[in-house]
Amino acid sequence: MFAFQNTHLQLISLVTSKLKILKFCYIILITFLLSCGGDKTKEKSTETQMNTEKETNEEVTETTKTILCFGDSITAGYGLDDSADAYPAVLQQKIDTLNLNYTVINSGLSGETSAGGRSRIDWVMRQNIDIFLLELGGNDGLRGIPLSETKSNLQAIINNVNKKNPDTRIILAGMELPPNMGQDYTSQFRSVFAELAKENDVTFIPFILKDVGGIKELNQQDGIHPTVQGHQIVANTVWEVLKPLLFENSQ
Repeated sequence: MFAFQNTHLQLISLVTSKLKILKFCYIILITFLLSCGGDKTKEKSTETQMNTEKETNEEVTETTKTILCFGDSITAGYGLDDSADAYPAVLQQKIDTLNLNYTVINSGLSGETSAGGRSRIDWVMRQNIDIFLLELGGNDGLRGIPLSETKSNLQAIINNVNKKNPDTRIILAGMELPPNMGQDYTSQFRSVFAELAKENDVTFIPFILKDVGGIKELNQQDGIHPTVQGHQIVANTVWEVLKPLLFENSQ
């Protein structure tokens, strides 16, 4: 009986000893695997960091120039199903076909007045702008805002752009009002843009809705905002004055 118990105890001791050895080996194996995994993770992290730094350096060395279209619903592409149909996006397409290194930014805001544009110009000019297209004032005219106020606001925007970067080329887009606003007011309204262009010696588009304004089939149901086809024509009108500036700045 005691001999059996002693044999049994010896067997248990032997098994326990072997289990301890296996446990120790298992721990060593796990430690080794984790160590290898850690090295691989570190290598992967280093590789990712190098790739990120490479991409950052490429972005820093890239010299893309910027065209900012600063306007109201005409620029924003109000009523269109896709903003890619608005004239700023069409301008980008024209630029891309020529492989010119310019990016067009659509900074149009539906309902924007010259006063609204003046209040947000500081924020907009935090970025470097090479060409600044100013398309505002139409909503002022439709609301009957005093012309002196409209002119003062547009002048303040131009001053801000010049102050931030005197080398920024400014394009001023003129606007006209429908006849129902009265002949005197519409005539004086038109003159505001021509006067500003002359006084500031900036590139001038007399009427950005040339060949579009008042033409039913080129405007949406409201009779004010261009259709997709209308925006194509607007883009062509802008392109006539923009294209020479692009090649001038590329020299």
